[in-house]
Amino acid sequence: MSPTAADRAATLHLTGERTVPDVPEENYWFRRHEAAYAALVPYCRDAVVLETGCGEGYGAALIAGHAHRVLALDYDRVTTEHAARRYPDVEVALADLSALPVATGAVDVVANLQVLEHLRDQEGFLAGCRRVLRPGGRLLVTTPNRLTFTPDSPTPLNPFHTRELSPSELDTLLHDSGFVVESLRGLYHGAGAAELDRRYGGSVIDAQLDVVLGSLPGQAVWPEPLLSDVAALTAADFDLHDGDPHGGDLDACLDLVAVAAAP
Repeated sequence: MSPTAADRAATLHLTGERTVPDVPEENYWFRRHEAAYAALVPYCRDAVVLETGCGEGYGAALIAGHAHRVLALDYDRVTTEHAARRYPDVEVALADLSALPVATGAVDVVANLQVLEHLRDQEGFLAGCRRVLRPGGRLLVTTPNRLTFTPDSPTPLNPFHTRELSPSELDTLLHDSGFVVESLRGLYHGAGAAELDRRYGGSVIDAQLDVVLGSLPGQAVWPEPLLSDVAALTAADFDLHDGDPHGGDLDACLDLVAVAAAP
């Protein structure tokens, strides 16, 4: 008998929000996030990196293969204990992101991937990022595009999110927080993921949501063709493109990917 999704995720319980590797049912979201990490890793080469909100830890581990040192923070004790066990090359600590436990000017890079939308005080968090970054250090941010993630409501439909941002809103937030935005790109379905959109009536995301909504995390029964197609996706099935956040060029992207420099 093949293991269930819950069995495969036993080392770190599926919450319905936290993305973990090695679970076929989670592979779409994992690969979508992995594509953003892969695009941002070059900014971490030989750097002292602080990841704020590391989750399972796979992203911090990817960064650690290129950085001089990685300190990964998360507010959940079970999560940090798991990440520390699984990824020994990463220093992991339990911390509240509203008060970063790092000295002023101590890091070259702050990585904040798929976390900003969870924070109630985004401005306060970004002020903390500026404090811990050395002059000229970089902040790396990814976050869902509000215009495609929750297009019909000003209130996030995802109960784990407190405030989602459009491209122009993220650009303005970073500028108003004192950062110089060096690039703001959008992550989209590449050829592989777009083929699944065509195969599943226009949206492979909706096809997955139709399966999991109404079920406890890890308990949904997946149609085998959909599960096989989702499990076969790789990071290469997603693309990043530049655009003008205030000109509407990025409005259709799935996730926003920003690089901003501290003054």
